[in-house]
Amino acid sequence: MSIRLGDTAPNFQAESTEGPISFHEWIGDSWAVLFSHPKDFTPVCTTELGYMAKIKPEFDRRNTKIVGLSVDPIDKHEVWADDIEETQGSRPNYPIIGDADFTVSKLYGMLGADVSGDPADRTAADNQTVRNVFVIGPDKKVKLILVYPMSTGRNFDEVLRVIDSLQLTAEHKVSTPVNWRHGEDVIISGSVSTDEAKQLFGEWRAPKPYIRIVPQPNPEKRAA
Repeated sequence: MSIRLGDTAPNFQAESTEGPISFHEWIGDSWAVLFSHPKDFTPVCTTELGYMAKIKPEFDRRNTKIVGLSVDPIDKHEVWADDIEETQGSRPNYPIIGDADFTVSKLYGMLGADVSGDPADRTAADNQTVRNVFVIGPDKKVKLILVYPMSTGRNFDEVLRVIDSLQLTAEHKVSTPVNWRHGEDVIISGSVSTDEAKQLFGEWRAPKPYIRIVPQPNPEKRAA
């Protein structure tokens, strides 16, 4: 199964370190980040899970829930959490899904439909495609997909930046330029006519007619 931007995120029921999860119900009216791991006790993933615990308050500020996933059973997740806390200084403070039957990994196109058997018989390299980040909106649509190799740690500060952009552009008729951060100037969406732009934004500067730059709407608050 291939997941594309704009698709409805597949719903599922799964066990996690914080109890059963029915994914769409768990998301509720929030945004959500699902980030996956090929195996417990892998070094790069250990650093990622610890960092996500440290910056969870930033996701909370954005009305965004976070959930991890690893292709191992829940009991191994709990032992791994001890290592994460010891080595990274923070223990996961969000649920981690146990995907020992590969159900979620298959639903989200990270493993082939033919994968089966005991997860203990599979190495991290066997599951190397389970290194995705999915950002999902309150409408349960997929807003962002990032895929990382096993050798490269993910940049979750970038995920926060993109969520700021997604939430802003969902509320206002603007787009965000390269390397944009919350509070910086934005671009009036191309679908907005000149007359509508005047009503919405008043004046703007335009180095080219199709690049209409305005201050970010409501920079004092986040769209979430």
